[in-house]
Amino acid sequence: MVIVDSTIWIDYFRGVRCAETDYLDRELGRQPFGLIDLILCEVLQGVRDDASFANVLSELIKFEIFETGGRSLAIQAARNFRTLREQGHTVRRTIDCLIATFCIENGHSLLHHDRDFDLFELVFGLPVIHA
Repeated sequence: MVIVDSTIWIDYFRGVRCAETDYLDRELGRQPFGLIDLILCEVLQGVRDDASFANVLSELIKFEIFETGGRSLAIQAARNFRTLREQGHTVRRTIDCLIATFCIENGHSLLHHDRDFDLFELVFGLPVIHA
């Protein structure tokens, strides 16, 4: 399963073309894509009007949406954050720690263009789609 980060969904729905949105567009229907509840929340928070909100929601719920959270993910995400910090790296957003850790723990690849995830790929082996 390929988890698609909010950065890609936002660009995709705005019609922004980049390697990652082109990859998503090209591979839709050819391989399984999904997202996690935190990504769903991030994308929907950025939608400005009710009609667009309904449209984006109806498109996203067509994909498998994984529920995250819980004690074990929170603890492991904190451990990963601490490991990166000890190595002199700072992850800017807690949600990125949770997303990356979820993918690592569940064997999912991540499609993104957010530099925070690069650290998880280098240090923890986060499977990343390089479009």
